[in-house]
Amino acid sequence: MLTINVAVLLAVIIVVRLGRRTQARSRNDEKLTVLIVLVFGILVAPTAFGQGVLDVVGELAAGITASSR
Repeated sequence: MLTINVAVLLAVIIVVRLGRRTQARSRNDEKLTVLIVLVFGILVAPTAFGQGVLDVVGELAAGITASSR
């Protein structure tokens, strides 16, 4: 249960950080955003939501690969 709460908090932080103007971001600010997104991905991956997203992305990638042949 704690993992979900931290993941929700990180999702809110990501939305707030990405809502800012691009010109206002420094290189360190962008690196911190990438780090937060990676931690969010690690926390969400083992959940049912994370597995559902993985399945959808996998099917999408397989469909794109099949259509390019």
